[in-house]
Amino acid sequence: MGVEESRTPGRAGRAWWPIAVLLVGGAVFVAISRRDELGKAFDLLSRVSLVKLPLALACEAGALLCLTGVQRWLLLAGGLRVRLTSMFALTLASNAVAGALPGGAAFSTAWLYRQLRRRGAGQALAAASLVVAGALSALGLLVIIVVGLLTTGARGPGAVIGRVLVVLGLVAVVVFAVFRSARVRAACGRGWRRVKARHDRMRRAEEAVRGLVEQARSVQPGLRPWLRPYALAQFNWVLDAACLAASLWALDIGVPWHGVLIAYALAQIPGSLRLTPGGVGIVEASLTALLVVYGLSPQQALAGTLLYRFWSYWLLQPVGWGFWIALTLHGRRSGDDDTGSDSGPDAGPDGGSDSRPDSRE
Repeated sequence: MGVEESRTPGRAGRAWWPIAVLLVGGAVFVAISRRDELGKAFDLLSRVSLVKLPLALACEAGALLCLTGVQRWLLLAGGLRVRLTSMFALTLASNAVAGALPGGAAFSTAWLYRQLRRRGAGQALAAASLVVAGALSALGLLVIIVVGLLTTGARGPGAVIGRVLVVLGLVAVVVFAVFRSARVRAACGRGWRRVKARHDRMRRAEEAVRGLVEQARSVQPGLRPWLRPYALAQFNWVLDAACLAASLWALDIGVPWHGVLIAYALAQIPGSLRLTPGGVGIVEASLTALLVVYGLSPQQALAGTLLYRFWSYWLLQPVGWGFWIALTLHGRRSGDDDTGSDSGPDAGPDGGSDSRPDSRE
C-alpha cells in the first residue's frame, strides 16, 4: 500500500488540472455573460435575514456531525475508540483537502488513512472503514434521489432519471434471477478468484472489508446495529439538503418543495467527480439550473445556491485547513510513523488503541 498509493494522488492531480482549468474558464465566461443576473443575486444576498440565517448553519453542522459519526462507529466496531472531537477534526480536515484540488478525494483519502493509522488503526481497519463509509454515503444519496423523484413526479429532469432507475431496477431483477443459478454463481466465483490472484490490491480490499464486517459482528451481532451508521449517513445528506432549503428561506425565497430534493441530489453527482476544486462552478451551475427548472427565477436560484455553498464549502475550507495544519504538526512533533504501531498488513485493527469498544455505543 505504501509506494503505489502515495503516487496515485499525484497522477490523479496532474490528470484533473487541464479539465479543471477549462471548466473554471468556462464558468468565468458564463459569469461575465450573465453579470446582470449575478448583480440581482448579490442584491438578494445583501438582504438576507440574520434571524433566519443560523438555521442553515445548524443544518450544516448537524450534517458534519453525522458524517463524523459514521466513521467513528465503523472504527469502534473494528475495535478502535476515537474521541468524537478528534474524529470531527479529522473529518473537517479531510473535507478541506478534498475540496482544495481537482481530484482532491484521492489526496483526502490518503491523508485520512495515514491519520487513522497514527491513531492505532490497522491497515485493514483503516482501509475498510473508508470503503464502507463511502458505500453507506452512496446508498444514502441514492435514497435521496428516489425520494426526490417521488416528490417531483413527472416534472423536469427527474422524469428522465426515474425512467433510468426503472430500467436499472429491471436489470437488477434479471441479474438477481440469473444469480440464483448455482452454475452462474460458481462461474462468477472462479472469475473473481482469478481477478484477486492477478490484482493483489483487490484481494486486500476484499479481506479488509470482510475483516471489518466480521469484527463488527463479533462486537454487535446481527443486522440491526448497522442501521445506526446507515441512519447517520442518511441524515448527513438530509441535513445538507435542509441547509439548502434553509438558505432559500433566509433569503425570503419560496422553497420549491416539490423539486428542491431532486435538484439538490442531482447536483451532488457532478460535484462528487471533483473535476474542479470542491466542484466549484460545476455545483453552482448545475444546482442553479435545476432550481430554475423547478420554479425559481435565475437570480433567486443563484442567490440560494451561493448562500448554500458558503455554508457547505467556502466556510469549511479555512476551518478544515486550520485543523489540517494542527493535526499534521501534532503528528510530526509526536514523531509517529505514518504506518501506525503495527507493521504488517495482517496486524489487528485495534493495534495501538487505548480501549476496546463498548457494546452500548
